[in-house]
Amino acid sequence: MEPLRPADPSSIAGYRLLGRLGAGGMGVVYLARSGGGALAALKLIRAEHAADPGFRERFRREARIAESITGQWVVRVLGADPETREPWLATEFVPGPSLAEAVGAHGPLPEPSVRALGARLADALSDMHAAGLVHRDVKPGNVLLALDGPRLIDFGIARSAGATALTATDAMIGTPGFLAPEQARAAGAGAVGPASDVFSLGCVLAYALTGQRPFGTGTVAAVVYRTVHEEPDLDDVPDTLLPLVASCLAKDPADRPTAREARAVLGAADGPAGDWLPPGLPKLIASRSARVLDLPVAEPTLLVSPEEPKGISRRGFLVAGSVVGVAGAGGLAAWLAGLGPFDAGAGTGTGAGGSRPTYALGLVSDLSGPHKADGLAQEHGARVAVERHNARPDRLLTLTLRVHDDGGDPARAAKAARTLGGDPAVFAVMGPTTTETAVAAADELVTRIVPMVSLVASVPSGTVKGQTAGATYFEMRASPDTLIVPFARYLSEHGVRRTAVIEDQEAGRFSWLAVKSLKDNPPGAGTVSSHPVAAAGEDFAGAVREALATGPQGVMYAGTSPRRAALCAKELARQGYRGLCGSVEQPLQPEFLTLAGPAAEGWFFGTSFVDPDGLPAAADFTAAYRKRWGLARTAPVHRYATEAFDVANCVVRALEQVEKEQTEIKRTGVRTKLVGSHAAPYQGLAKPYSVSRNDNSFVHLAGLFLWRVQKGVPRFLGHFEKAALAK
Repeated sequence: MEPLRPADPSSIAGYRLLGRLGAGGMGVVYLARSGGGALAALKLIRAEHAADPGFRERFRREARIAESITGQWVVRVLGADPETREPWLATEFVPGPSLAEAVGAHGPLPEPSVRALGARLADALSDMHAAGLVHRDVKPGNVLLALDGPRLIDFGIARSAGATALTATDAMIGTPGFLAPEQARAAGAGAVGPASDVFSLGCVLAYALTGQRPFGTGTVAAVVYRTVHEEPDLDDVPDTLLPLVASCLAKDPADRPTAREARAVLGAADGPAGDWLPPGLPKLIASRSARVLDLPVAEPTLLVSPEEPKGISRRGFLVAGSVVGVAGAGGLAAWLAGLGPFDAGAGTGTGAGGSRPTYALGLVSDLSGPHKADGLAQEHGARVAVERHNARPDRLLTLTLRVHDDGGDPARAAKAARTLGGDPAVFAVMGPTTTETAVAAADELVTRIVPMVSLVASVPSGTVKGQTAGATYFEMRASPDTLIVPFARYLSEHGVRRTAVIEDQEAGRFSWLAVKSLKDNPPGAGTVSSHPVAAAGEDFAGAVREALATGPQGVMYAGTSPRRAALCAKELARQGYRGLCGSVEQPLQPEFLTLAGPAAEGWFFGTSFVDPDGLPAAADFTAAYRKRWGLARTAPVHRYATEAFDVANCVVRALEQVEKEQTEIKRTGVRTKLVGSHAAPYQGLAKPYSVSRNDNSFVHLAGLFLWRVQKGVPRFLGHFEKAALAK
């Protein structure tokens, strides 16, 4: 909220103005307090627009329709005067965010929350339709989230079903991306009815479940064309809700369910206040409510309106407990622009930042497939970074996080990258989790000059189009080829002169290069022997027997499979080896610990990720992360979460530098800053981050760490150079 300006009125029709909630070409929305103490969102229309007879008639209609809607899940009108020189409309104030803001900042909602959301919106639409009204602009920006449920707002373009339109007959009414095909075709008043609202409800449900518009983003013409002629993208909608969402999005209005039928499918939506919302949102709403209720009375401004309340009704002034209402941050601009042209709708408004610009950080990651643990850790770490950034009062800009689940599938990663690359708000993309998905996504993003930063996946230099010098693909992680260094250094520091390497040929180039590197630079300047295991075989007995025949003081498993590493560990134990054992980060998975059992005890692993509990500087982050994601105080922070937090902050720092320099093309500016980071690395919680001049890869050994399995649990020993000196 912004303070009142000198030219603003101090009061309007008995409402004491407290501050500005938002402003647009049509007028201003103020936070106000009625004579009875109720908070309200008061929309004041500029006199020059009110002078237009057509505009004033539309405003009269908005006030009349809003007054007639009294359901539990819509905001109620407290008072209005469409006849005065500057018409105004006051509604209940809702301190919660819009659905667009919530999804943009916190990601998709869980299915139970979406069911409750959808059921209550369907209730609101059922009541409207029963009264013979059609909303015509149901979208995330017009849905505000309160503790007890959502509120549907903005009746600026609603009208009675079958009524004569006040706009031109070929005008498109609604928000592209959330309007029905019959609205997109501007088919006339008779074609837009209750089924159009149901179509929009389906779009909102899909958006809440996935964080993405079902008909994509881009130009208005492109979105409208897809709405009319193409099927929606519902790949990430859960199977349990897919039939309902798909039926709501049927092209033929006759094939869609009614709002009441949709309500029945969504099920009961009862429960205590706040229970329907995912973690984090109830606290946000409560915090905003406390701040608003504690507002002091604003200092008088130059203009004072002496008019007393009048208009369509005084009933609203007597409603008890009306301390909730119309325009939380993110929904304000959409509400104010209800009579205007196409707006961003789903999360590209200014949000709580007011005049601050809003940008989106994309994330393509495996959230449901074989690598979902690392993918979810990336999302969780990045989301904490975005939320902490947005909480800074001195920030230059507001951020949202756009998340796409690729399921470990390169085709889905490429599709997600195309979607993000086509979104002008996206300035950079993080992820994915595998080499194949990284290549697929990077090849799509390079053509759109969107910087892509990888912190989990790694690909050989030159594999993707965007990895050459001056292009857009960056790796901010240690090369997998260097992950043998931590254990090798430990062996050297502990007097090992004979090292045996179990070369798992299933790992291909990695195991070959690991053997070559160790032989070229043997630990302790001693000797290294290699003992291959065929890619097609799983019998490690022969290779282990040959290795132990050399009398090794240390054994390294050169491979990437947790299962095969466990087979190696068990065979070493079975044959009586009790010396030092180690490997690299890829096998360090729960599968290795489970399959190897006691044989895993004492194994060392070189990694590119940290345990932030072992870093004093990360104490605030670990506390915030556990609180945000509901982890116990002793539960470990997920691997790669700290690195995701760091990389998100690194990329945002680059964006802020570009914003300060007022560079027009943000993507190019961010890319340039990342390329230049070799001269001035970003110091994160885990390590410094920068890229090389030659291939945009992270080359510093500062990003290597050592872990050891102790009492069946991996324990972080710290940076490898220091950890190698420990006994």
